[in-house]
Amino acid sequence: MIVALAALWFATGASGAVARAYLPPRGHAFARLTGGTSIVPFARIVGKHPPVFEIYMTWNTPTRWLAGPNPAFRARLALHLSTAPGYAQPGVISPQAIALGRSDRFLVALGRNLARSGRIVYLRIMGEPNGHWNAYAAYNADGSYRGPQNSPHYYVEAWRRTVLILRGGPVRRLNHRLRALGLPRLRAGVRRGAVLARPRVAFLWVPQDAGSPEIAANAPGVYWPGSAYVDWVGTDFYAGYPNFSLLDQFYSSFGGKPFVLSEWGLYGFDAPGFVDDLFAWVSAHPRVRMLNYYQGFSPADPENLAHYPASRRALRRELRSRRYLAYPPEYAHPRARRHHRPPPERPPQPPVPGVPPSPPSPPVPPQPCVPVVGICLPSL
Repeated sequence: MIVALAALWFATGASGAVARAYLPPRGHAFARLTGGTSIVPFARIVGKHPPVFEIYMTWNTPTRWLAGPNPAFRARLALHLSTAPGYAQPGVISPQAIALGRSDRFLVALGRNLARSGRIVYLRIMGEPNGHWNAYAAYNADGSYRGPQNSPHYYVEAWRRTVLILRGGPVRRLNHRLRALGLPRLRAGVRRGAVLARPRVAFLWVPQDAGSPEIAANAPGVYWPGSAYVDWVGTDFYAGYPNFSLLDQFYSSFGGKPFVLSEWGLYGFDAPGFVDDLFAWVSAHPRVRMLNYYQGFSPADPENLAHYPASRRALRRELRSRRYLAYPPEYAHPRARRHHRPPPERPPQPPVPGVPPSPPSPPVPPQPCVPVVGICLPSL
């Protein structure tokens, strides 16, 4: 099924108008960070400030906390927008309800507050839609169908409606585009002659590179919203299941978009070889312009890099490369301050923090091996 993605790509308008992706400068990439409430511990461990910080938030929750410009926080913002507050929890709204406009007021407020912040934002909408643990997934673990409210069709329509509203502009034009998709006009109590805010936002489509359950009806391409509605393509990739062959296939299926590893990380065991292999893969695939380490939400979490000294050293070594910027261009030079010591960076946080769409892959302990002419072969 993954081979069919290329055909689906062109069928949905690869040459359509696409909003700005807000790429890093040419020849560079952003090594981002997600999880927790602070950038500082990770930056100290790896010796480089992350230029983007990702936060998890839930649909239909307050958005005013996003509005502050906060110049002391010198990073771009990324949001994972989920319909549920946590792993395997029920959603507050279904993809069908989003598509039909029942969260329009939330989306209009979100766009308005993101625009007020003035910050560039990367928005990952309902990541890993082909993972059964997500409230918006279409299939259960046993392959049974959850019903039309969670269908891939409504996932796609919910995605398109969300993107159109958050890109903003005249409401009349928005309603015309919604009607062309067979969707209801804006249901947010906004005058037809009004103009919605236009935040600086790029949209990241991030399924799993193989469905769970792995059935044809749950392949990643089934959830493709169309080129005109996607700025970045990517997936999540953990040391527990380092399937680089499948990652290659997925990467090659979307040749016209910048690529993001929206979550990557370790879980349960030190794996410096995985860190080196991952960065070698990134170097060999020039469309990879962002990769996002998931650090967990507390120092005790098994994803926290502090638990893995060898991997920590490997990542610190990889990030010494000039390819990986410490700050995005707009924050490269701090503003002059009256005080000698700048205040600590405080990323914005939702009133009730969300959690990732899935837990990292379970640990796979390294297998014993027998060295043969410099090569480590698995022992029998």
